[in-house]
Amino acid sequence: MTEDQNINLVFAIGALVLVASVLFSRRIGLGEIFRNILIWIAIFAVFIVGFSYQQEILAVWSRVSGEMTGANKQLVVGDTLRIRQSPDGHFWVDTMVNELPVRFLIDSGATTTAMSLATARNSGVEVNESSFPVILTTANGSVEAQRGNIQALQVGPMIARDLPIVVAAEFGESNVIGMNFLSKLRSWRVEGTEMVLEPPSGAPLG
Repeated sequence: MTEDQNINLVFAIGALVLVASVLFSRRIGLGEIFRNILIWIAIFAVFIVGFSYQQEILAVWSRVSGEMTGANKQLVVGDTLRIRQSPDGHFWVDTMVNELPVRFLIDSGATTTAMSLATARNSGVEVNESSFPVILTTANGSVEAQRGNIQALQVGPMIARDLPIVVAAEFGESNVIGMNFLSKLRSWRVEGTEMVLEPPSGAPLG
């Protein structure tokens, strides 16, 4: 349990003690007191879970609401791709990996593009499972990943061929476009609530 979660737990216990003292000070039946306590326990449990997993909940909500409302719309203008920021503050893009639709998070802080093992296998990505694993440091600790290559990654009007990636089962359902793709572009930038990707002039991404 993290320090923030410990603080939340202490806060919740203190609040429950306060509620319980108020209830016992009132002249009501014992059954009603315990019923009210159980209701408040349920309320605080929902609060703690929601606060502790707010990033995960926002990511799921972003994905669902984006599918329903088109809030995550991406627009091709000429040879430029414009991606609207999601409610979770990130930029998500729908791509084609070897002709299979795959959703990626664009992360300029990631050195290498990464895919979950299941998605990589489903899309026919070449994974070198015989080589020594790559040790990656993530928010959840160290992860052993395998090297691989996407034969064709299409992002809007841009196609990157033989793009090196890392693959791991520990990534869950997360797929991330990193700097080894972004560095191939002529430019990438954020304008307000949009990310703009521009391909190199007169040259393929490679």
